[in-house]
Amino acid sequence: MSPLEPPRARRVAVVGGTRIPFARSDGPYATASNQEMLTAALDGLAERYGLRGPGAVGEFVAGAVLKHSRDFNLARETVLGSVLDPRTPAYDVQQACGTGLQAVVAAANKIALGQTESAVAGGADTASDAPLGVNDRLRRILLEARRAKSAGARLRALARVRPGHLVPDIPRNAEPRTGLSMGEHAAVTARAWGITREAQDELAATSHQRLAAAYERGFFEDLVVPFRGLSRDQNLRPDSTPEKLAALKPVFGTDGPAPTMTAGNSTPLTDGAATVLLASEEWVAERGLEPLAYLTAYETAAVDFVAGDVTGGADGLLMAPAYAVPRMLARTGYGIEDFDLIEVHEAFASQVLATLAAWEKRGLAPVDRARLNVAGSSLATGHPFAATGARIVATLAKLLAEREAPGRGLISVCAAGGQGVTAVLERA
Repeated sequence: MSPLEPPRARRVAVVGGTRIPFARSDGPYATASNQEMLTAALDGLAERYGLRGPGAVGEFVAGAVLKHSRDFNLARETVLGSVLDPRTPAYDVQQACGTGLQAVVAAANKIALGQTESAVAGGADTASDAPLGVNDRLRRILLEARRAKSAGARLRALARVRPGHLVPDIPRNAEPRTGLSMGEHAAVTARAWGITREAQDELAATSHQRLAAAYERGFFEDLVVPFRGLSRDQNLRPDSTPEKLAALKPVFGTDGPAPTMTAGNSTPLTDGAATVLLASEEWVAERGLEPLAYLTAYETAAVDFVAGDVTGGADGLLMAPAYAVPRMLARTGYGIEDFDLIEVHEAFASQVLATLAAWEKRGLAPVDRARLNVAGSSLATGHPFAATGARIVATLAKLLAEREAPGRGLISVCAAGGQGVTAVLERA
């Protein structure tokens, strides 16, 4: 290959993943920081795959959505607090709920281009330890006082502080451009697509039942490491049924007719962290490991959820995967029917069902529900925003590997800001 010839992309292996059990906010992890949770997941991965020592990992890529100022260098600080070699480079990424999968894509690209042989990707989020900002009016006064040239000017600025200025700014699960929460946006989309309450409750109950079954058969024994007294996802309700969920009152879309979205068919606020190990085939072979699957394609998309066709459903806040997946499949030549397993992040049951309907409207085949989220997903596990992508990649890779046959899996993750991140995993 000449110096001017671009390098040929290498296959990127998914070797394995480790996460801590996900917990409901203000529960067992209420005092755990993003760094503490992410370090626990990373150390679990390092112990499982022998990642101690110089050069064991080429790079660590991770992020969080709800970040304190102390988390400005979260990935690097996590490395320094872990058993990894402190010389391991690390950097943060953030793309709302797509952060974990986008971290995987970023790491995979460097491996594919031969810039590194191995990398760990992941993410963490805590809804319990959310950052509290200084009231913006108080912040402006304090900045003015800092810039003051004399003690008198400084005192005059500080004298304008009022009791109302001491009320902190608390993060809201709302879009800055619309002021609507993610659930309120999803309710608009649910109405647009005619998603029924019964269908949502059925999907939610199935998620819990499938996650419980996966735990019972030992599927997560090498994917989940205990943390702060938890060994299973705290949100899991093994006895969940559509009938029990039907008793819950709607919490989103209550300002419109016949609201359908409840706490039971929506993902709860969650704390947790997840990591996944990626590598070149050469790196895997040198260590006598077996790839679970290969990451072969990925695609991102965004919709105009501010001025687009929101009430019609086409540009709902969480509908970007309806565009990313058809585009990715057109590029790869695959159809939905070519996938043995399909993982759709369950931010809300209504959002999953709307996405499936939109895929069909855009010409894709109907999704066989027996292939959808077969080990449960976010409605049952919970959804620590930046951790979900890594959780799904590791879960899907293992599901493909245990089939002991060639297979293909699709990943679809919706994200705040009207974005979506999607990917394909394959096992030859």
